[in-house]
Order: sequence, then structure tokens, then C-alpha cells
Amino acid sequence: MSVAQRLLLEGLSDAVGFVGGALAGYGLGLLLGLGIFDQGYDQASIAGIVLVGLGGGLGLHLARRWRAARLAARRES
Repeated sequence: MSVAQRLLLEGLSDAVGFVGGALAGYGLGLLLGLGIFDQGYDQASIAGIVLVGLGGGLGLHLARRWRAARLAARRES
């Protein structure tokens, strides 16, 4: 795999992981009644924003773990 392909895979997997996690956090917030786009910044909307941030971070972490596992499997073979 060339350097350009490796960097493209890294960027795309980070983006997909972050956006997917953020959307999952947003969906969980909606299920809990924590709308992040409500008027003003009350406690519920701030909690919803925190869920989106945590979801994005978790998705990014999972994407990086997936890449590391993929690289380890490649090195073993």
C-alpha cells in the first residue's frame, strides 16, 4: 500500500468514524429528549451537545482501533 493510499484510508476512516459516532450520539440524545438545536442553551441541549461530542470521539477511537487491527493482521500475514 502506498503512502498516499494509507493516508487516504486514515483520513476517510477517521471521518466516517467521527461522523458516524456523532450521529449516533445525536440520535441517542433525541431518544432521551435532548435536542441540541432547541432555542437557547438549557441543560438538556448542553447534555445533547455533550452526547454528540462523546459519540464523535468514541467513533474516532473505534476507527483508529479498526485501522490498528487491520495493520496488525497485515503484518502477521
